[in-house]
Amino acid sequence: MSLYQGLQQKFLQKLSPQQIQLMKLLQVPTAILDERIKEELEENPALEQADEDKVEDDFEKDEFTDTEEEEYQTEGSEEEYDNIDISEYVQEGDDDVGDYKLRDENYPEKDDGKIIPHKVEVSFMELMLQQLGLLNLSEKQKSIAEQLVGSLDDDGYLRREISSIIDDLAFRQNINTNEEEISDLLLHVQQFEPAGVGARNLQECLLLQLERKISQGKIIEVAIAVLEKYFDEFTKKHYEKIQRALNLSDEQLREVISQIVKLNPKPGGTAGDGEKNANYVIPDFFLANNVGKLELTLNSKNAPDLRVSEGYKDMLRDYDKGAKKDKQQKDAVLFIKQKIDSAKWFIDAIKQRQNTLMNTMEAIMNYQQSFFLTGDETELRPMILKDIAERTNLDISTVSRVANSKFVQTEFGTYRLKFFFSESLQTDSGEEVSTREVKKILMDLIGEESKKHPYSDEKLTDMLQEKGYNIARRTVAKYREQLNIPVARLRKIL
Repeated sequence: MSLYQGLQQKFLQKLSPQQIQLMKLLQVPTAILDERIKEELEENPALEQADEDKVEDDFEKDEFTDTEEEEYQTEGSEEEYDNIDISEYVQEGDDDVGDYKLRDENYPEKDDGKIIPHKVEVSFMELMLQQLGLLNLSEKQKSIAEQLVGSLDDDGYLRREISSIIDDLAFRQNINTNEEEISDLLLHVQQFEPAGVGARNLQECLLLQLERKISQGKIIEVAIAVLEKYFDEFTKKHYEKIQRALNLSDEQLREVISQIVKLNPKPGGTAGDGEKNANYVIPDFFLANNVGKLELTLNSKNAPDLRVSEGYKDMLRDYDKGAKKDKQQKDAVLFIKQKIDSAKWFIDAIKQRQNTLMNTMEAIMNYQQSFFLTGDETELRPMILKDIAERTNLDISTVSRVANSKFVQTEFGTYRLKFFFSESLQTDSGEEVSTREVKKILMDLIGEESKKHPYSDEKLTDMLQEKGYNIARRTVAKYREQLNIPVARLRKIL
């Protein structure tokens, strides 16, 4: 037996708190940015919203007054307190205001003097508790059921392990229970409206909904059998295997698919919380075509002008005017300094967020200029994350964060940015085209087919190849499935 000792050098990149904060802000869409800013305003009293008539340049342009540097001599951790230069934090007669706000008039302000009506909604949790109150339960059972309901997520699923709920009840409420008792009460919760709540996974959620419709006929029984025995095959769209196994006709298979796709995979999202579940898309960008010139603006309606609180700067200034500083005063100075630093970091992060968004979208706009001028999807160029990362000098992960969570409004519609990214496919002439272009042509071919004699994948492959697209049949089948288009026999109408 021999021992080997070696020295290995590793390079680990550690993100600073400010970089982490920026990464998180990048993922926040405009629709909820206002909530994130309100949270920061509540947590940090040194951060405040600027008055509209005092909007000036950001703290980067501030010229701070020269304040004599104090050396605090006292017992304790002197290194923490000595040589604090408060001139970095205070300035006479000037406001620290972000210059990042870009106005947008697409969302008008409330009309003064007018009463704006609003809905009174019952939240999902309130709806669950109302139904729970109708059950005839003992005090112990009620407490357990309330814990179950409280463990449901926003989609209406119970994704927590039963053992974890047992532990919660024991440690927090001193209630001893077991898996059998909780499972019995879960059966009651799963009978609540809307159908499907309390499910542990998607399969159970869909089955709970179908079981409520069992009286509607034989086709529901077949749909239940499909989800019970062939759930994986159904999710992967292996319909031929299901059809053979259950000996279904094409018409029966179509009816089964129709029944299942009409079910709600997120039952919690349909109950209460009307505004949350309206699924409104607020664009992060607006792109206009001004006589052939593309003009891009950033929607910053939900990003108010922020500044460092004058009150906090005054407090720091007052402490600086004092003579000898005791431990309590030094702690106060450090606290104020920390809050001011945090406010400046947040303001700077908001600026960096918007700069990053604009740089990314401008690169996409220039790369896909032909599409934004015409709206023709066949004009989309092949484009991957690396292409935009190289043009913006951003990391690929940063571009991905922007592309996955942001929307742009154009004259042709509102698109998620990731819509514009696609791989390339080579034509017979050697030209590289976007796979999205091929998918668009594939959709057009299927849209124009006779539904009495729909095109097979082989026929579609031949037709695409005739148009110059070097593509295999299995690739056509993959694109068709990605477009949620069924096989030819299921598109056939007699």
